[in-house]
Amino acid sequence: MELTEKINQNIKYLNSLSKTFPNVQSVSTEIINLRAILNLPKGTEHFVSDIHGEHEAFIHILNSASGVIHEKIDMLYKDILPLEKRKQLASLIYYPAKKLALIKDDMDNIEDLDAWYRKTLIELIEVCRLVSTKYTRSKVRKALPKDFAYILDELLHASHDGKNKDSYYNEIISTIIEIDRADAFIIALADVIKRLAVDRLHLVGDIFDRGERPDIIMDLLMNHHSVDIQWGNHDILWMGAAAGSEACISNVLNICLRFSALDLLEIGYGISLRPLITFAEKTYNGDCKCFKAVNDSEHLGDYDKLLIAKMRKAITIILFKMEGQIIARNPKFEMEPRLLLDKINFEKSTVIIDGVEHQIMDADMPTVDPKHPYKLTADEEIVINELKRAFMQSEKLQRHVSFLYSKGSMYKCYNSNLLFHGCIPMNEDGTFTEIDFDGNHPVSGKKLMDYCDEMAKAAFFMPQGTPERQRGLDFIWYLWCGKHSPLFGRHAMTTFERAEISDERVWKEKKDPYYTFTNDPEYCRKILAEFDLDPYSSHIINGHVPVKTKEGESPFKANGKLINIDGGFCKHYQKTTGIAGYTLIYNSNCLRLVSHQPFDSTEHAIKNDFDIISKSHIFETVEKRKTVGDTDTGKELRQQIDDLMLLLQAYRLGIIRQSHKTEF
Repeated sequence: MELTEKINQNIKYLNSLSKTFPNVQSVSTEIINLRAILNLPKGTEHFVSDIHGEHEAFIHILNSASGVIHEKIDMLYKDILPLEKRKQLASLIYYPAKKLALIKDDMDNIEDLDAWYRKTLIELIEVCRLVSTKYTRSKVRKALPKDFAYILDELLHASHDGKNKDSYYNEIISTIIEIDRADAFIIALADVIKRLAVDRLHLVGDIFDRGERPDIIMDLLMNHHSVDIQWGNHDILWMGAAAGSEACISNVLNICLRFSALDLLEIGYGISLRPLITFAEKTYNGDCKCFKAVNDSEHLGDYDKLLIAKMRKAITIILFKMEGQIIARNPKFEMEPRLLLDKINFEKSTVIIDGVEHQIMDADMPTVDPKHPYKLTADEEIVINELKRAFMQSEKLQRHVSFLYSKGSMYKCYNSNLLFHGCIPMNEDGTFTEIDFDGNHPVSGKKLMDYCDEMAKAAFFMPQGTPERQRGLDFIWYLWCGKHSPLFGRHAMTTFERAEISDERVWKEKKDPYYTFTNDPEYCRKILAEFDLDPYSSHIINGHVPVKTKEGESPFKANGKLINIDGGFCKHYQKTTGIAGYTLIYNSNCLRLVSHQPFDSTEHAIKNDFDIISKSHIFETVEKRKTVGDTDTGKELRQQIDDLMLLLQAYRLGIIRQSHKTEF
């Protein structure tokens, strides 16, 4: 195609682009700038999964960037500062305000403090300068806090070659200390270091449930400079609850009560449990021991423990009824085997599951009518409607879920990595499972993931009361526990069995064949190709299934084609995994997996300069350091350069007239 013809075919877009770059000079400057950016080192990516509400451990991982910051300190000061001083400097960066208070309490006099301020400011400036080297000066400026941007920019880019500049640099630091702004500058520098240490955070699912305060984690993520989220099954459950799914609400409450996470509901999200408390106390007697919390808190008395068990029993029976109604109106879900209330023989206290009769431990279900087992009583209707109103009117929950939709999705392809939480459903022969939820629209592989994404959004964004909204609400519950849900990845969720049957063999949840086939590189390459990624250079990054490290299981599958980074962030899983979580670091030189030891508390970490990194394993290096040009951002920048080059030619050929205004 001739140049003039190409320009004319794109003339509408080029005219629009010319408003931003109105002449040859402005276009040329931008082309030079973008080409330079392509040669900067690739930014560091940080991958985290399965946080499950463990907010203190997550905050520490986020602050330390899984060891990246300590690594930078060692690069500068390993031969200059002893380990104890380097650990203190790291702790100061992680928790600047609290650490400052402790350090100042140990100072004997103001002279010591001034000397410490000077030394510390210089050290922090050097660390900040090091982590900023991957970025343009413009990008660093944007990361600086507004109140200190000018002075910090001067400190970071000051030259020490001449006496005048050296004096200028020292005078800035002296003045900061003299006017009592050292604390504020240390805090600002620490925040900038943390901001620049990681270019992008990937959260591969399951922010919610089990741990105490996922709402605190969500607040942090909403303030993060660059984050994407791949929904986990526990995230989708809360998304469904916020959208008004009674089944999802019941599941959320069951889990919160099981783990005694009532502060999350009442303090975190302002959701009153009074309707459930009143109903449970009135309806259920006995010890309800099948429904007691798995982690009875020491601060709870016997009455509170019994009340939680009664509440959990009440909401669990409502849950079975709501799920039964969804299954009945969605035969395409193929979940009829999970209809168990109608299989109970109340006289014998037994239930039939998959044709086998089992004894149940608690057959006292006064709200279950054997003739209409899935119909709510009038009192249950009131309870679930009140709870639904509370979830849908919680301003903070709605804000958090809106953020999950804006930053989240079922999967993400980013810089040759395929990120998703659970699995790509597969058949026993290794083919992708084809599912036809609508009767005329079979989907599998990538199309299934796209369909799930679309339906999850319908649950939240379609108008209330419409059939589309109801279909979305039913489907979002399916994503939580459905037979072929990519987020669940098991044949059935055995909530009933775990509560009512003592034989743990009945609880077993069969995994999707995906988890067997992805031990083979061939099938991992097949999945990567399905998502249009290079099957030989790309990776799959998963969470969802805890890696049993203490039993010798490896997070690396298929010779490193798949990395499972669920290592047990959640305290409940740490007996199984033997560690306290995996995180993944992908920088310009390598992919590195970091395993973590259990986190005691923030207070302990600050007081003792404690870092939870226990082991770092580099499992893939690159021959040539990766640059921005090697990334997805690089592809976008090249396209921008091509467009600007076309605009430049249009100016030079006179097809588009230049503007001679000096500001642009």
